[in-house]
Amino acid sequence: MSKKVLVATVKPFAKAAVESIAGIIKDAGYELVLLESYPDPADMIKAAAEVDALIVRSDKVTPELFDAAKNLKIVVRAGAGYDNVDLQSATDHNVVVMNTPGQNSNAVAELAFGMMVYLARGCFNGKSGTELKGKKLGLHAYGNVGKHVARIARGFDMEVAAFDPYLPKAVFEKDKITRINKVEELYKTCRYVSLHIPANPETNKSINFDLMSKMPKNAVLVNPARKEIICEDSLLKMFAERSDFSYIADVAPDCAKEIESKYPGRYYFTPKKMGAQTAEANVNSGIAASNQIINFFENGDKTFQVNK
Repeated sequence: MSKKVLVATVKPFAKAAVESIAGIIKDAGYELVLLESYPDPADMIKAAAEVDALIVRSDKVTPELFDAAKNLKIVVRAGAGYDNVDLQSATDHNVVVMNTPGQNSNAVAELAFGMMVYLARGCFNGKSGTELKGKKLGLHAYGNVGKHVARIARGFDMEVAAFDPYLPKAVFEKDKITRINKVEELYKTCRYVSLHIPANPETNKSINFDLMSKMPKNAVLVNPARKEIICEDSLLKMFAERSDFSYIADVAPDCAKEIESKYPGRYYFTPKKMGAQTAEANVNSGIAASNQIINFFENGDKTFQVNK
C-alpha cells in the first residue's frame, strides 16, 4: 500500500510548485492528497486522518490533528519558521517535524531591503529621503536570512555587523562581517537593526525598550521575522519617546492601528506575511519538503527535524 502525502495549504503553493511536488511524490510511488484554500480547519483534520505525511505552509497543525491522524509519521513546514506546528503534541504522537531552512532566505532578505529602501525614501512621497549607503546595519542573528541580508547590504555599501552567540568567530571573519559579542552593543552602534531570530518561549517579547532605546539617532528597527518577538508595550513607548525612531515589519503588530494613527511616515507594515511570497521561494520550499519526506521514509533521514 503506497504512502499518502497530504499538502494542506490555506495559502496555496504556486502552480509550478504543486506540479513539482506532485512529480516527486509520484516518482517515489506515493500518493498525493491536495487540499488548497480550505475554509475550515476541520477540513484539514479530516483530510489528515489517513495520511502518512503532511506538508503545510502557515497552516496550524494542532493537537486535534495529531489525535485524528493515526498514520501520520512526519510533518514538514515548507519554510523556516515552524511556530504554527504544536511540537509537543507532535512528539507525544511520535511524529517527526521538519522545516526547510534556507529555501526562503533570499526572498525574505530582499523584502527586508525593499522595506528599508521604501522607508528611507519617505515611502515615495515625493519629498527628499535618505540613502542606505554608509549607514551601519546590525543583524540580530546571522543564519540563512542574515547572510543574504549581509550580502545585499555590501552591494549598498553599508557597514554590516552581526550578533549571533551560536556561531564561531571564523564564520564572521570568512564573510567579512563585524562580530558583536553583546546584543546591547549591536543596538547601541547600529542605526538599522534587522531581526532574524525565531519566535519561541525564549525570544517572544525579547526585543524590548531596554534594547530599542539604546539605538542611535534616526534608528530603524526592521522585523522580517515574527511579530511575537517584539514587546509591543515597549514599541509604543519608543514611538512616543523617540520621534526619530521608525519600525518596519513583515506583518503588522497588534498595536498597528495606534501606530498608524499617531506616527505617520515612521512605519511600514506588509498587509500579510510576505517574506516567502516569491515564485522562486514557493517552488524551492515545496520541492525541499517533498524530498525530505521521501528521504525520511526511504533512508531514515531526519536532518531537518526540529522536535528533537
